[in-house]
Amino acid sequence: MSAPRRKQVTLKDVAEAANVSTATASLVLSNNPRISAATRQRVLEAVEALGYVYNQRAASLRTQRSYTIGLIVTDVLNPYSAELTSGAEAALAAHDYSLVLATTDDDLAKQSRSIRTMLERDVDGLILGPVAGTSTEALRNIMRHCALVLLNPYYENLAIDCVGMDDENGTVWAVRHLIQQGHRRIAFVGGYATSSTRQRRLHSYRDTLQARGIDYDPALCVDSPVTRRGGYDAVRQLLNLAQPPSAAYCYSDVIAFGVMLGLRAAGLEAGRDLAVIGFDDVPEASLWHPSLTTVSADPRGLGENAAQLMLRRIANPDLPVSRVIMPSQLIVRDSSATPFSSPFG
Repeated sequence: MSAPRRKQVTLKDVAEAANVSTATASLVLSNNPRISAATRQRVLEAVEALGYVYNQRAASLRTQRSYTIGLIVTDVLNPYSAELTSGAEAALAAHDYSLVLATTDDDLAKQSRSIRTMLERDVDGLILGPVAGTSTEALRNIMRHCALVLLNPYYENLAIDCVGMDDENGTVWAVRHLIQQGHRRIAFVGGYATSSTRQRRLHSYRDTLQARGIDYDPALCVDSPVTRRGGYDAVRQLLNLAQPPSAAYCYSDVIAFGVMLGLRAAGLEAGRDLAVIGFDDVPEASLWHPSLTTVSADPRGLGENAAQLMLRRIANPDLPVSRVIMPSQLIVRDSSATPFSSPFG
């Protein structure tokens, strides 16, 4: 003889146990801020005691929300993307939203498939680091279906919430530091050639050199995948030049790590034989040997800000568009701290 089926705990049971109305119990479980802390505590204790499981699917049908946000980044293995994802997830979880993650590998077709999948899953919003070549019409199409926040603030002809890094000033500070250390042959290493972020930093790099009377040499600018291997191969190419650089400003910390490994494979050392600067200030940068000088962009804070913009947009679709530029600063460590007298300057 089978055991009797256990009675399912309902929201009404929770409300009675907490001595509140069913409506109040529902507001607590949907994280409504109008509920007092004492009432919220009573309801949550009743949920725990009774073993009640909140039916998010049923709630979504009632509210026309999935309480799910999509996040699409280039490469989740990149520590920068991992930090950004962690920041966004924490900010969303505090408001009972779940995060669905996808990656593009900087491929436009893969990005389109990921966006389509997210929309088919009825996400309430999408946080997107757009691949180079993403059209404004494609972004407008997303906005017809859900809220959208970009991890790129440079779609000037589109009224859209966005958050990004201060690429130009961060680059100026990095290149000026190398010039002040005595370097004149300064390479720009890494990043996909079509990347709008790389192009902004490359322009700022070139303008900073020329403002200090240093000729811009295209041979010193090597694009690469945003990986350690990309940085490794790029620096080996630069070392084979007739006049190799004495310093390298790298598109990202991950590329800088590859550059440092490439130097070591050639019997050289970052900070002694070639100054190296990265961009992002991921946690690993301070632990690397030698420790990496880098432009701090606070990727975790960027993710948190993107999530906050998304929550504001969902709560009030008619708010004015917000454009947030995260401040950046140069963190000088061992990989660029030694002054250098260039034989070419």
